[in-house]
Amino acid sequence: MADQDLVQTAQQWANDFLVWIGFGTIVGLLAKAIMPGRDPGGAVATMLVGIGGAVIGSGTLMYFWEGRRVTPLTPTGFVVATAGAFVLLFFYRLLGGYWFVEGEVPRPLYARRRTRRRRDATIYED
Repeated sequence: MADQDLVQTAQQWANDFLVWIGFGTIVGLLAKAIMPGRDPGGAVATMLVGIGGAVIGSGTLMYFWEGRRVTPLTPTGFVVATAGAFVLLFFYRLLGGYWFVEGEVPRPLYARRRTRRRRDATIYED
């Protein structure tokens, strides 16, 4: 009987883990879509920002809304998770040097350096 309980507990943990990964990825992508501009980080950073935003958003709402459990799979949980991911993404950009670069000359926010490659002109003589 103890082995069956252990297997069931392990299956529940695996299910929760995969749900949080999927949900965190969706929330992180939505937060990146709402906030314009380029982001530092790739797919793993997006997932971690989403998971962290879900934990922060749901935890904050549960703190202020006593006696109520907020799961990120409800509509309210989805909204607060997206807001939490948005806040985390803002601080991630702030600390990642997107707006402020320490010790360098300030650069415009959306300036891109575009370089053109010049192809050498080939001249064929007969």
